[in-house]
Amino acid sequence: MTRSVLLALLFTAAASLGAAAQSVPNFAAIVAAPDRSEADRTTDKRRDPAQLLAFTGVRTGMTVLDMGAGGGYSTELLARAVGPTGKVYGQNAPNFANAVRGLEARTQTPAGKNIVALARPFDDPLPPDVRGLDMVAYFFFYHDTAYLEVDRAAMNRKLFAALKPGGVMIIADHSAKAGTGVSVARSLHRIEESVLKGEVETAGFKLVGEGNFLRHPEDPRDFSVQPVTPTRPAVDEFVLKFQKPQ
Repeated sequence: MTRSVLLALLFTAAASLGAAAQSVPNFAAIVAAPDRSEADRTTDKRRDPAQLLAFTGVRTGMTVLDMGAGGGYSTELLARAVGPTGKVYGQNAPNFANAVRGLEARTQTPAGKNIVALARPFDDPLPPDVRGLDMVAYFFFYHDTAYLEVDRAAMNRKLFAALKPGGVMIIADHSAKAGTGVSVARSLHRIEESVLKGEVETAGFKLVGEGNFLRHPEDPRDFSVQPVTPTRPAVDEFVLKFQKPQ
């Protein structure tokens, strides 16, 4: 066997191992897992989690940061998707005591063994030694940083730096009317899509995908998405995929 043939075989084997290490999870099975809580299943009804997970491109073995993790609904889904060879960091601000406690409780469950709970500011979300992330998830909380004491430009730069080249950031949020910018972030819990895009792209990200599966064009976008009640009308929500250039 020649040296070139041997190198080709080794390269093929390494590529195969890499593909196996980051295989596509069964998202429907993840959502249907019998050990998920009833509270999480209720949230499923307005989130379409299987389609959202598929859109993110999450794979087994990935390292992911879940920003604004709250009690960990999305964090646990991502943890199930990356599997035991992956890791999910869940970030909450230190003063969000209920969210911090809720997420910490998830880390004690079998499904949360690969979750690392972080109580850190939004504009400094990771320890300095955490780099080379495959993905950042930012689900339905970016708008909140517009009325909290958060330097969003610094936050986006930190997230950009934490990702490996080619890594992605997925942002889903509630749509506000054109021209409102971030002015209704507190009152309606919405943000203008074009403004969010501009802020993220300023940090160096490139928009590479848009998901329409949570869109509701009939939404007049003039009411608050909070509180969530059985009678609340459908909310128009956008899902965006940004990438750190290679």
